[in-house]
Amino acid sequence: MGTFLAPVFEPGFFDSSAVNVALVVGAVVAMVSAPVGVFTVIRGQSFAGHAFSDVSTTGGSGAFLVGVNPIWGFVVMGLAATSAMEMIGVQRARSRDVATGIVLGGALGLSALFLYLDATSSSTTGASITVLFGSIFVIDHSTAVITALCALAVLATIVPIYRMLLLSSLDSDIAASRGVPVRLVGVCYLAATSLAVALSAITIGAILSTALLIGPAATALRLTRRPGAAIVTAGLVGIGATWLGILLAYDSFYWPPAGRGWPVSFFVVVLIFVFYLISGAHRPRRRPEPMTPGVPGGV
Repeated sequence: MGTFLAPVFEPGFFDSSAVNVALVVGAVVAMVSAPVGVFTVIRGQSFAGHAFSDVSTTGGSGAFLVGVNPIWGFVVMGLAATSAMEMIGVQRARSRDVATGIVLGGALGLSALFLYLDATSSSTTGASITVLFGSIFVIDHSTAVITALCALAVLATIVPIYRMLLLSSLDSDIAASRGVPVRLVGVCYLAATSLAVALSAITIGAILSTALLIGPAATALRLTRRPGAAIVTAGLVGIGATWLGILLAYDSFYWPPAGRGWPVSFFVVVLIFVFYLISGAHRPRRRPEPMTPGVPGGV
């Protein structure tokens, strides 16, 4: 079997501790991103997810600047952005966009400053590349433990409010009339989103983390309209893209010119895009409406 799989799995793939940690962390992040991503697409808040990815850049670069683990910067800045959006206003779609835009503008300014300081005054090399594009192969066991704890925090936030979040995502007015605390549910959702994006930034980088949040969820919702089934499908798509991306990135070290591997984030994002295109090709087409004689355009 080893000879048969040699063209696919280069030597040392399964024996590498870095690869094993990357596979576990990648799977955890993909599974956590699935429920948050599905609700992000349903609620039409992809802009907020993108904003959190840029905020993660600020946190990661700031963490490198002060010499702490980047994941703490991703998490702290994400939660700080959630608090800022809550103070500005998240009740209505219009106020959500305004709050997101204001927080995004401030975060981008800080991100530019921190990345500049990282490049000019910090002794840390490759900080900008690590923050922007990720480096899943250098995640240590302590970071993996923090990732698992943050993943549990996301699930502990989403699971208790699942039904209320679903109802408020479909129609906030009906949810409010039924006694759902719409604003509180929205804040909890934003907090879970910020953590999910922070975890995605660890795997494929802050600048590309939205792809892992939105891509599998959008693909899943093309295949099924049932939220539960969409979450499971999104998780499988995310895990598949992450694991295959890790494999291709590892194998690329053996591609000519040897020793210059391609980044994992590139493969993951491309695979998610391909999966999304494939899901669209298999979407069932709607049947045309029956034509009624004498009525233009049918019924």
